[in-house]
Order: sequence, then structure tokens, then C-alpha cells
Amino acid sequence: MEQDKIKLTSSEIGTLWGEYVNGTMTDVVNRYMFTIIEDESIKNIFEDAIKTFEKQKTALKGFLEKEGFPVPIGFTESDLNEGAGRLYSDIYCLNYLHIMTLHGLLGHTTAFSVSVRKELRDFYDRCDNDAKRLYQNTIDLLLEKGDFQRDPFFYPSDEPEFISSTDFSDGLFGKERRLSSIEMISISLNIKKSIMAKTLGIGFSQVAQTKEVRNFFTYAVEVADKRIKSLSKIMQADNLPVPKSWETEVTTSTVSPFSDKLMLYHVGFFFQAAQNYYGAGLASSMRTDLVTTYESFILGNLTGTKKWFNLMVQNKWLEQPPLAPNRAEIGKQK
Repeated sequence: MEQDKIKLTSSEIGTLWGEYVNGTMTDVVNRYMFTIIEDESIKNIFEDAIKTFEKQKTALKGFLEKEGFPVPIGFTESDLNEGAGRLYSDIYCLNYLHIMTLHGLLGHTTAFSVSVRKELRDFYDRCDNDAKRLYQNTIDLLLEKGDFQRDPFFYPSDEPEFISSTDFSDGLFGKERRLSSIEMISISLNIKKSIMAKTLGIGFSQVAQTKEVRNFFTYAVEVADKRIKSLSKIMQADNLPVPKSWETEVTTSTVSPFSDKLMLYHVGFFFQAAQNYYGAGLASSMRTDLVTTYESFILGNLTGTKKWFNLMVQNKWLEQPPLAPNRAEIGKQK
């Protein structure tokens, strides 16, 4: 059988559907940021991101239509308020694109790993290369502008060492050990992502049209702030520097560039994506205080996701992904 004629699996359809919806959301935000950015070097990277997704969107739509699945609505020009003034600074926009590119890398890798059909594997391979290019370019520009926040430096020991005591895992009782470089990977990344999400949420809370949506953004900002403080406290206990905040990169504008639907979906996307990163942090932690911290984050996110889900459904803003056949209902039709 020719590989390109193999019927797509449920996982492959699910990744195509998710990439389309999430991609159109990010694309609308990128298009808005492109219009407000003044720095030409940052503007050029956003132009690359927009053109890249235009090609990906066409391919995603083609795959779904070829299999007879309806193309999701996702997010369109109707979710963008053209002419809206500046809500975020140029440097925040660049940091936003950098973090969202990280999400894209994870999404493309996951999609690639569940794809069987060759044309789909080739597509996600190209998507991954596009994301790597954007990732390289955003880091290079952040470094050039002196705004890339490096993780703390550790200093080498004279020789390899082995864990010699069960106290190595003790973070709640007795003498705490220093953080390991493995644990720092997730701690630092989760702080940076929470700072970005908090800043985005502050801007959204200023411009949301409905009270219930504004209240959810305020809640989301408070959640992100607590996560930042919890992880920062752990770093500061080892006299390690924490990433700077970006709250001052939000203007005082109250004119919304986006629909409430898009902004609410975006914040929900962060709640759900964070579970992957908290899970990775939990898996790599060998100190009990870190384990309990990540566990509390994961449980708290379930509460936040439930609130988000109810609000999205209440407003009829949440598209339904393709579902498994309802065999019981099909049987009743005979």
C-alpha cells in the first residue's frame, strides 16, 4: 500500500486539528503585534512567523479536507480589532514570540512522533525546522539587545560525585541540599513561562469586554503570580537570581486588540500547556519540597482549567474536536 494513501489515525487527525486551532490563535496575535512593533529587526522576525504559518495553515487545511473532516473555524480576522493601539512593548512581543516558539517545538515534535503517513511526517519535520529557525532568530535578537535572560551559572566540581545519603531528597525536613542543575531546567523555564503568561493576562484583564472574562483573567494573573513566587523562593534560598518580571511592558490601553473568545482561549492554552512542563519538573525533581510544589501546581491547574472550560462552553466559544464513533447510537438507528 502506498504510504500516502494510508488512512489517517485518530491521533494524526487530533494533531492536525489542534495545530490548526492553536496556530490560528497565535497567528492573530502575531499579526496584531506586527502592526504595533516599531523596531524593524523585531518586525522582520514577526513577518517571517506570519508567512511561515500561512504555508502551514494551507497544508493543515488540505490534510483535513482530504480525509473528509471539517476544517475547524479556529481564529480569524473577526477576532482581531484592526487599528487597536499598543498594549505591549516591542521587547515583550519578542519575548512572547520566543516562548510561543518553544510551545510550537513541543507541539510539532509530539505531532511528528504520532504520525505514520510519510507526507504527514515530512510536513511536521518542516514545521519543526521552521520553529527551530524562529527559535534561533529570537534568541539571537534577544542576546543582541541584552534582553535574553540566562539561567543561573553553576561552577564545576573537581571530579564526578555520587549521591551518598538519602538526605539528598529531603527538602521539607532536616537540612536541605542545594538545587541540582537537572532541577534548574524546569524551575527556570516554568518561572519564565509564568512571567510571560502573567504579563499577557494583565494586558487582557485591562481590555476584556465582559466582566466574567475580566474576572477570570484576574484569577489567572493571581495564579501565575503565586507560581512565580513559589519557585523564586526556592531559587533565592540557594542565593540564585530569578528572572525579571515584565509587568511594566504592558501599557495602560483599555482598547482590546482581540475578541474575548481569543483571549480566553489563549489563557486556557497556557493552563493546559503548563501541565506538560509541571509534569516534566515533577519527574526530574529529587527534592521533596519540589515534588510537593509541582503536585500543588498540577492540582491547581485542574481547578483553573475547569473554570476556563465552563466559561468557554457557556459562551459557545469552544469548538469540539473530532470524536470516536458512538457505536451505541449507531446501533439504535437500525
